[in-house]
Amino acid sequence: MTPNYLKVGDKVALIATAKRIDIGALDGAIREVESWGLKVIPGSNLYSAYNQFSGTDIQRRQDLQRAIDDPEIDAVIFARGGYGTARILDEIDWESFQKNPKWLCGFSDLTALHGHVFQNFQIETLHSTMPIFFKDGTPNAGSESLKKALFGNSHALKWNSHPLNRLGENSGPLVGGNLSVICSIIGSNSSIDYSDKILFLEDLCENLYHLDRMMIQLKRAEMLSKLKGLVVGQFTDMEDNEISFGKDANEIIFDAVSEYDFPVSFDAPIGHVKMNMSIRHGAIVRHSNLEQSIVSYE
Repeated sequence: MTPNYLKVGDKVALIATAKRIDIGALDGAIREVESWGLKVIPGSNLYSAYNQFSGTDIQRRQDLQRAIDDPEIDAVIFARGGYGTARILDEIDWESFQKNPKWLCGFSDLTALHGHVFQNFQIETLHSTMPIFFKDGTPNAGSESLKKALFGNSHALKWNSHPLNRLGENSGPLVGGNLSVICSIIGSNSSIDYSDKILFLEDLCENLYHLDRMMIQLKRAEMLSKLKGLVVGQFTDMEDNEISFGKDANEIIFDAVSEYDFPVSFDAPIGHVKMNMSIRHGAIVRHSNLEQSIVSYE
């Protein structure tokens, strides 16, 4: 199910379900979103703090529950990632959201939310940049992509071919997100059945051997063998040991899926970069890389 796209005058909630945010740090981002013709409604606990979190579990859960229940809120934008969203998902009442779906927008730690909503309700969400990435109010490629996606103006995602690509084309629901978070929710009711899906992955600041361990975990859990395709986004600021692991991030992923035959596209503009293109998580797409890499909505 695809939520309704926005129009000028609609209201969007701005909430934080993970890492804490300094008071006033998002003033520029709020001005930018309101320049799109939207009215931003900050959550009551947007700038709350409890240790590293943006408030207690109860406070963060309250803001999410209010945002998805309020019929005057047309979309929910999550302020930043970090860690904390998975802690509150099991206590959320999704009844009103299922009756009145609205766009839920974010990435990184929000991967748990995207997975939960798709696996349980088959409702699309937006894997997108977040206000912390344009907090000074200066637009960038990611924020412009979010704007287009919210108003229904998103188009096919295209990027240059990569030497490690395995060529082909296929169709299926596009799902995934941050690899570390995907691994952290395996076995929970937020983990997606990846059979016949096109999986996309990204991550940040992981040691290369950690990346290999996570890919092997997905492989041993039979979460890779039945894919229709794999889209590899940006693996930013990866780290190595003093004794090198011997492969870079793309080579590690390539080796993990080498025995399968589905199309694989590397270097997609998705992840912890300013050019973080918005994706309708859960939408049916055509993935092709016969010339350049393309993800297009069907």
